[in-house]
Amino acid sequence: MVFEHVTKRFGSLEVLPPIDLTLENGEFTVLVGPSGCGKSTTLRILAGLEQLSGGEIYFDDRAIGRLEPKERDIAMVFQDYALYPHMNVARNMSFGLRLARVPRPEIDARVQRVAKMLSITHLLERKPAELSGGQRQRVAMGRALVRDASTFLFDEPLSNLDAKLRAQMRTELGEMRDRLEKNMVYVTHDQVEAMTLGDRIVVMNEGVVQQQGTPEELFKRPNNKFVAGFIGSPAINFIDGMLVEEKGRLWARGAGFLLPLSEETANRVRPHKASDVTLGIRPSSINLDTDSGAPIELQVVVSEYLGAQTTLVTKLPSGEEVLVELPSAVSPRPGTLAAFAVVTDDILIFDRTTTLRL
Repeated sequence: MVFEHVTKRFGSLEVLPPIDLTLENGEFTVLVGPSGCGKSTTLRILAGLEQLSGGEIYFDDRAIGRLEPKERDIAMVFQDYALYPHMNVARNMSFGLRLARVPRPEIDARVQRVAKMLSITHLLERKPAELSGGQRQRVAMGRALVRDASTFLFDEPLSNLDAKLRAQMRTELGEMRDRLEKNMVYVTHDQVEAMTLGDRIVVMNEGVVQQQGTPEELFKRPNNKFVAGFIGSPAINFIDGMLVEEKGRLWARGAGFLLPLSEETANRVRPHKASDVTLGIRPSSINLDTDSGAPIELQVVVSEYLGAQTTLVTKLPSGEEVLVELPSAVSPRPGTLAAFAVVTDDILIFDRTTTLRL
């Protein structure tokens, strides 16, 4: 699937500048970003629910950007389920097949197969009003899956579910992804969903693709501050500092810290000749083993207990807030000044002006 200079305008307002994307066959691609970033508009253009203002979309070298939705071999799962209240689950799932005049035995076989996959066989005779939110979402997904389309689109399908159901449905979607060798494009603003489900993640902001890649690539090698700040939970720490060369080594200095940079990072940063920078340090890259990294003293302000892990809200002498993620058994108490260590290999350096990673 290829997006070639795809744009979208509403009157004089350009909501999607030219987008170029290539999505491999069989991938689970997640479009992620804050509200208003253009991810749902991109999905609706792909589905044919919004018309292109420019560019083209290709499926296997076939231009589909001007085709009607029914001609695109695409099935879509909407955020609000959109189930017919007067039809039972089986008829909701088979509605599209019946419109297409698929033979009745084939319809029944497809509905049974997908219902078994989604564990809703016992619900086929119920109507939507008799179902829970999670069950309704399964029916909405089942209605798409019975079509056996080449590409499935998901528009924030879990956003109406509570936290426990979201986690359960994430697992089921992951299992379904592994069973079906289909193209899947999934839209969400939840970076946890993106990280756990996506083979490829496309991060968008204000209609612009900031970066695309595997979850690991985006977490470890973000292109800029926006991607680094959006991917990862708890959120990455951004700390202002400056680069200094001392004793034949490059260091990051700031109010209350002096951190040596790894040789790999130093070699990448030196050619840019930047002085004032922003350091990106993941909360998981700060620990209490002072022999494992560069020392830093932090005042513990708040301790957020999350079971096995605790997130500490700490402060540097300058007052800058720093999040630290530790095993709960070893977490210092609020009000204490504690010595921590920063894993220097994990430090990311961003240009303070352009916000790009150096």
